[in-house]
Amino acid sequence: MKDVKGKVAFVTGAASGMGLGMARAFSEAGMKVMLADIEAGPLQEQVDDLKAKGGDVAGVVLDVTKREDVLAAAQKTIDTFGKVHVLSNNAGIGVFGKSETCRMSNWEWVVDVNLWGVVHGLQAFVPLINSHGEGGHVVSTASMAGMVGLSGAGPYNATKFAVVGIMETMMAENRKTDLGISVLCPGAVATNIASSTRNRQDEYGGAAPPSEKESIADVLAGGLHPDAVGRQVLEAIIDNQAYIFTDPSMRKMIESRHKRLMAGYDWADNCEALKEEKQAGGLPSGLLGS
Repeated sequence: MKDVKGKVAFVTGAASGMGLGMARAFSEAGMKVMLADIEAGPLQEQVDDLKAKGGDVAGVVLDVTKREDVLAAAQKTIDTFGKVHVLSNNAGIGVFGKSETCRMSNWEWVVDVNLWGVVHGLQAFVPLINSHGEGGHVVSTASMAGMVGLSGAGPYNATKFAVVGIMETMMAENRKTDLGISVLCPGAVATNIASSTRNRQDEYGGAAPPSEKESIADVLAGGLHPDAVGRQVLEAIIDNQAYIFTDPSMRKMIESRHKRLMAGYDWADNCEALKEEKQAGGLPSGLLGS
């Protein structure tokens, strides 16, 4: 999407953090923006602020774990702006701990928000983007925790790896279409994800102050400003950049992971169990989008 002016964007988790940074960047670029967030008060404050600055924006209170509510938000976007061109699946929460000891209610919460929230957004908005023939772009927020397994964050890592997998699949499926696909993998960004439990729904245990065991707030406070991420996402949409990394210094983490992967293949080359076995030598035609 080289020309974004006048195009319509829908952003989840838009009342704060990276979602707000995206909404600001999109609005400043002349886009029409529907901001969605579970927090009604902060959402209205940001909608009012962008309107006061001349933005063509609106807001919708949204819990992304509720599929029917996401579908309704998509319809509200169409009713308000006529079309939608950009989807930013950005809403997310942080749940930390080991996979084997994290409470099941927290497992369910992080999966429902970070994974199902993305799926709901894709199912509600991608058909609408494809319907008008003007092209568009989809961005889903993962994390560096979706590229490298971070110790002590099993549930969070699982959902972010899943988001990367979904978006990489969509990249393969849309190589020859006018739908751009990006996955955002931020490093430390100054958001309030460390206090995610303030919005935890009753079915997952209800709202609560952040756990003292979750000490990431101090790290995040010194992170990249969310507005910078918003500008970067806008630039990635214009450039049709698939992977959006906010901290180039983290390249070494990816390089280290790839070395471990290649070491696994080196081991497989000499694995006794495989020496006499015949293999297909690839995946069935079409699975890689070729």
